[in-house]
Amino acid sequence: MVSSPTQKNIPPLTFYSNATGVRVPVSDEQHKHLIRWRLSTFWVCLIGYVGYYLCRGNLSAAFPLLEQEFGYSNTQLGLIASLSEIAYATGKFINGPLADKVGGRRIFLIGMAGAIFWNFIFALSSSLTAFIIVWCMCRYFLSMGWGGLTKTIGNWYPPERNGTIMGLISINFQFGGVAATLFAAFLVYRDVPWQGLFIYPALVLTAILLWSTIFSKSSPKDVVSDATLSKGKDEKAQIADYGDESDPSIKVILGSLLGLPVYRQLLVFSFLTTMLRSVFFFWTPMFLVDIGLNVLDSILQSAIFSFLGVLGTVLIGWYTDHYARNGDRARTMWLMLACLVASLASIAFLSSSETPNYNLIIFFIGSSGFFLLGPYSMSSGCLTLDIAGAKGAGSCTGIIDGLGYIGGAIAAFSAGYLSDVLGWSQVFVLLAGLAAMSTYSAVVMSKEFQRINLSNKTPAGFG
Repeated sequence: MVSSPTQKNIPPLTFYSNATGVRVPVSDEQHKHLIRWRLSTFWVCLIGYVGYYLCRGNLSAAFPLLEQEFGYSNTQLGLIASLSEIAYATGKFINGPLADKVGGRRIFLIGMAGAIFWNFIFALSSSLTAFIIVWCMCRYFLSMGWGGLTKTIGNWYPPERNGTIMGLISINFQFGGVAATLFAAFLVYRDVPWQGLFIYPALVLTAILLWSTIFSKSSPKDVVSDATLSKGKDEKAQIADYGDESDPSIKVILGSLLGLPVYRQLLVFSFLTTMLRSVFFFWTPMFLVDIGLNVLDSILQSAIFSFLGVLGTVLIGWYTDHYARNGDRARTMWLMLACLVASLASIAFLSSSETPNYNLIIFFIGSSGFFLLGPYSMSSGCLTLDIAGAKGAGSCTGIIDGLGYIGGAIAAFSAGYLSDVLGWSQVFVLLAGLAAMSTYSAVVMSKEFQRINLSNKTPAGFG
């Protein structure tokens, strides 16, 4: 690290201090200290949210085992999925704005502790009613994670890096899905009973919670008093206007956000894409079991959805930071979603056969992950920071995800019920229709971003 921002080929210092009322660079030692804590906090957010998924993605892997143990139908299992999605959505509406008020890191850690507790309780339960109630409580605490994370990351990184940083950080919930699935598959391979799919992830998350508590800070000010992020010549502000308030109230934040047509369209987009994601998230292992694969292979093969979703998420974040014109990240989103329509239609066709081609079906499940999870990650990721900035990140993502998971609740139950009544092929026909609607929603959003730029409602250099 160099001492002077004026030296050749060296970027300016990242952090400044307002301790004296005049904005000046922090000292070299303070700057090194801040950089170490920023990197440490980034890894806590990344790995910590993977841990969240170990105690969330385990349910779908446990579905085939619960069916064997208790004789539940897909419709009954769908009740656990659907009602817990409603609890998750409720938590998003409450805990997103709460993160703006009490701090993202604090909410992030509380959510971890709650998820650990309720996973242990789930393993002690033995009736459908108990499973529903306990998993709803678990999902409420799990809902604290993303809003707290987004708020924390927004405090530590400048707006012009939203796409790249949130693209990288968003691999946590894609890779978390992979990790949860593979961990569950390992436990099934070791003949661990269904209770172990909840006990062992909770033990791992306990270790992650202890590490996260020690190695994270909520903002630069928790490391160096009055430290702030740099303001470069290409800095872009959020689209939402909170006036001159340094700490806007929830009412001001929500009023500004809901007054933006692009944000309202983003809510529609989140509703539709979360419906699609929830079906894959809850039902992929069960779908593969129902079309003829054994339980272990179904759990293992289902990981390809999240695995390729990691690639789609990183790619779209990096690409839109560097090549999105006029701040229009949505154009890349709708192009990927158009490919998703074809992937879902292919699964519908292949799964209708009496002798399904499993390799092709798994290939299209993977491509669905790539084309869906990239655009999906943008809604409560970098678009949240583009629109709301760090000041309103918790509230912004809370509403986006809250509404989205209402859609997820509808889809999670409907997919299970319709698979019992119509079969999985028809379920994927309906999903292809939802993907087409999501594509159109992204097209509308793309036009709105272009309009914002042309009408000079965002500063020059946005995107």
